[in-house]
Amino acid sequence: MTTITEFSQLDLNKSYSYADYLTWKFNERVEIIKGKVMLMSPAPNLKHQDISMNLSRQLSTFFYRKQCRVYAAPFDVKLYDSKKQHLADDDAYSVVQPDLCVICDKNKLTTQGCDGSPDWIIEIVSKGNSKKDLLLKYELYQENGVGEYWLVYPYEEAVHQFILNPETQRYQLHQIYAQDGFISPCLFPDLKIDLAEVFAE
Repeated sequence: MTTITEFSQLDLNKSYSYADYLTWKFNERVEIIKGKVMLMSPAPNLKHQDISMNLSRQLSTFFYRKQCRVYAAPFDVKLYDSKKQHLADDDAYSVVQPDLCVICDKNKLTTQGCDGSPDWIIEIVSKGNSKKDLLLKYELYQENGVGEYWLVYPYEEAVHQFILNPETQRYQLHQIYAQDGFISPCLFPDLKIDLAEVFAE
């Protein structure tokens, strides 16, 4: 098997697994969604990073010494396009790097990242990745049973909060929040996130 050392060596029409992903030696950051390689956007801009750090600070404080753990990108989350968990790397055709995720089942944590669905995922939407986050990842997270999914829009200073309906296994838009005030994840109602602080310069 040829060692992949350049992104250009990949055949973007081919389907790849997590096992393939682990062998690649190039510097570009990629994700695999249902077997298809997606080149990630260039390094996030300052506003994106500020929001990520501001959210991380509030989440880390809340979850400190609790069962659930918070992780920020780059952090591999391996998914299976189904409800199955802990399959072989060859059977996993999706690996993503959410901006932030919360995982409460420690059995899903591996030396490489998360093996299965996080409980809560937050994606900060960049101008270059909105289609991927809104469509491909939305469907992927829904299919894999991610209980809560937030899309954060930096320039609109807004958050779209999606909750997985346990009966239909489909996302429902629970609430849209903008600019200031407090927001709580449905999964962790005791957590009060200050949006003014999230979007602070």
